[in-house]
Amino acid sequence: MPTKSRPRTSAGILLFRRHGAALEVFLVHPGGPFWTKKDAGAWSIPKGEFEPDENPLAAAKREFAEEIGMALDTVAAPGAEPRALTPITQKNRKVVHAWAVEGDLDPASIKSDEFELEWPPKSGKRITIPEVDRGAWFALDEAVKKINPAQAALVKEFQNLKE
Repeated sequence: MPTKSRPRTSAGILLFRRHGAALEVFLVHPGGPFWTKKDAGAWSIPKGEFEPDENPLAAAKREFAEEIGMALDTVAAPGAEPRALTPITQKNRKVVHAWAVEGDLDPASIKSDEFELEWPPKSGKRITIPEVDRGAWFALDEAVKKINPAQAALVKEFQNLKE
């Protein structure tokens, strides 16, 4: 009898800052040729997959460092504590665990890890691309339009926590 496969899980950080009276969140855009011309719905929180025996918050911090090139502790506000958000399930069935953390960073300073990809598909040619090609700060209403549709629930939950 076939067993149900365990859904893939990711963990990430919803970094936020105060910009005057408004709040902004930091999102990243995936690297690579498939994502080059995609914008609305393509952005994400910095996140990545983790194993069942791994601590999800530790994985979120690791993935943040891999995608941003800086440890979360170096950009978090003094005394900032990660606040767990309700996990969401993306269209691809991946469950995403996230934590909101106050902090700040200059998007121009991010340096993402890279990986190899066969491109074009089935060509046998390999290219090296960054996990994310850029990051940016967005007002909450704009972030909901830019982020992966399932992850918009994370931004909305965060907004409700802050109101």
